[in-house]
Amino acid sequence: MDLLFKAYSNTSDDEPEPEPDPEPKPVSHHHLPFRPSKRPKPEYLFPTLDLQKREEAPLPGRYISKRERALAGAVSQAHEPNPIHRDHHVINQSVLGSISELDLPHDVLSSMRHKPKGRTQLSQIPGKLSVALHGHAKAVNAVHWSPTHVHLLASVGMDQTICIWNVWSRGQKKARVFSFHNAAVKDVKWSQQGPFVLSCGYDCSSRLIDVEKGLESLIFRDDQVVGVIKFHPDDSNLFLSGGSKGRLRLWDVRTGKVVHEYIRGLGPILDVEFSTDGKQFVSSSDVSGSNISENSIIVWDISRQVPLSNEVYAEAYTCPCVRYHPFDPYFVAQSNGNYIAIFSSKPPFKLDKYKRYESHGVSGFPIKCNFSLDGEKLASGSSDGSIYLYNSRSSVLVKKIKAYEEACVDIAFHPILSNVIASCSWNGDVSVFE
Repeated sequence: MDLLFKAYSNTSDDEPEPEPDPEPKPVSHHHLPFRPSKRPKPEYLFPTLDLQKREEAPLPGRYISKRERALAGAVSQAHEPNPIHRDHHVINQSVLGSISELDLPHDVLSSMRHKPKGRTQLSQIPGKLSVALHGHAKAVNAVHWSPTHVHLLASVGMDQTICIWNVWSRGQKKARVFSFHNAAVKDVKWSQQGPFVLSCGYDCSSRLIDVEKGLESLIFRDDQVVGVIKFHPDDSNLFLSGGSKGRLRLWDVRTGKVVHEYIRGLGPILDVEFSTDGKQFVSSSDVSGSNISENSIIVWDISRQVPLSNEVYAEAYTCPCVRYHPFDPYFVAQSNGNYIAIFSSKPPFKLDKYKRYESHGVSGFPIKCNFSLDGEKLASGSSDGSIYLYNSRSSVLVKKIKAYEEACVDIAFHPILSNVIASCSWNGDVSVFE
């Protein structure tokens, strides 16, 4: 618990929670533009900032004259409808390397372009450290592979940053660092619509970022610390958020507004997960401050905004992670009882009392787990710094990989290469195993 206190102490617990806006609302920003490239850019569906008179950001160390500074201030004020609510670090000096796949070795690029996707590709077991990525100053909370730019990995941490890694680049692997959040960042997800990431954190906001341009497209203000976000599997214009006050909201990035809100009087939301058909989702909430444990795991109907389950998980343990199996009718929940519980994804969503995954430890850390692409393996982090790989059908431990000295927090299978796993640690490291 000392490790947990150390990581959170300078972020939120010693300071009052940020004052939220009265109602959740998106905020768009106007930016100082840059000179457009001659090469045509692909069109994406997400809203982008209204940029006029674009200018390149000044190079670090270059002298900026008084005239340039005055002009920059004039443009900023002219285009900001409400300067009081302006986020002062909208434009970030974040470009450190290339995000292009052309910088990859030929064998890696060939593997990603020609490997079959989906269940037809049987997952292999990662065995050794392939790439070590160092860049976070504090604990890393989440990692996620891009589904459209599969050589890119995103990570977020308690140091308030979002890192974009060009994992196999022959040059600079840390391609982008974004510091748009002014408090610790809890979760990150790539969009299916191109090089955009959605992040959330302790500053009571979710933020949509254009990775290629290094710009913040939208801010979704909330009235709670936002701990988890998830794009809808069939409509990437929708995403679900959950936060410290137990409020679950479905947002539309096209309008920037809340579409649905799911109310049950829950404790802090720890995780959410959509079902494979996108019609339901399961939420996990913290019940440690209550004697009522039946609300810790709830299955919801998305369109009707009502819970479908009742007393799914009666044990008094919090579950920091929930995941649906990609093909079979069940989902799992990482329990602070140091095991992964199994539930049917069909009503009445019964707990499997005869089988569970248990060898790893949780010990109060926000340990996550994930299924492989073919659903044959379940990988979990652990409080002992190891990665545990289970046979998803038999729940037998297949392999243990010692990855870190401190807790291994998150695990992410590569979207194409079945033998590649990314992970992150409470000591600030990000690693890729093959």
